[in-house]
Amino acid sequence: MPTDGVWTYAVVAGDAAEPDLAGLHGVSGEPVRTVANAGLTAVVGTVGLDEFGEEGLRRNLENLDWLAATARAHDAVISALARSGPVVPMRMATVYLDDERVRQLLAARRADFRAALERVTGRVEMGVKAYADPRGLKGQQNADVAAGEKMSGTAYLMRRRRALADDDDAFRLAAGHADRIHALLLQHAVDGKRKPAGDQRLSGRKDWTVLNGTYLVDTTTIDQFTATVAAVGADTPGIELETTGPWPPYSFAGDVVA
Repeated sequence: MPTDGVWTYAVVAGDAAEPDLAGLHGVSGEPVRTVANAGLTAVVGTVGLDEFGEEGLRRNLENLDWLAATARAHDAVISALARSGPVVPMRMATVYLDDERVRQLLAARRADFRAALERVTGRVEMGVKAYADPRGLKGQQNADVAAGEKMSGTAYLMRRRRALADDDDAFRLAAGHADRIHALLLQHAVDGKRKPAGDQRLSGRKDWTVLNGTYLVDTTTIDQFTATVAAVGADTPGIELETTGPWPPYSFAGDVVA
């Protein structure tokens, strides 16, 4: 019965320069190493199955402190790799019994990994959240739009502000702003997704989270993207925008391993 397994962090192109792993340690403090096959390189670490095997993970994933520490360590390895070139991040807790199983994965999913690496080359992930202040939204005044008048979607929404009587109406207005903001940011990104808002208790904010967006952005246009976020935030009363990143492209590398 094996006592050790192989935790996988990410996959990089095997024909790229060998990733610099000096001083890099993983989720159990183990030195990180590589397994290569089929023109690809997996970055992995040897971990004990008592803690990181199926039963150990089932038990430990209920421990929020353990989960947070493990997630930080997993991300630290991926972030270090991403500073050197394109990377396909693996989902946390992807564990194989031995290196040979990892080699088989690289061979079997070679085309998928290659396509994912090509997609994220020269690109990063940026996060944008929009928080709505119900009180500020309720104070906005309605403006009638002249019949037949043509204007941009942004101008139309700005003219359509109205005083709202209850939270339902305020949220509908906030959702409209979120739709507009997401559509605008997509024009300055390669791709984008809207994710669930998440537990409000974890954010520590009383405002509504009406947009939890993530965007794939060329590294050459990061400044333009963040400037766009700042501009649209300043132009949207009652909405506060928060930008995070750049991050490794977790959301856009594809779910290569089912």
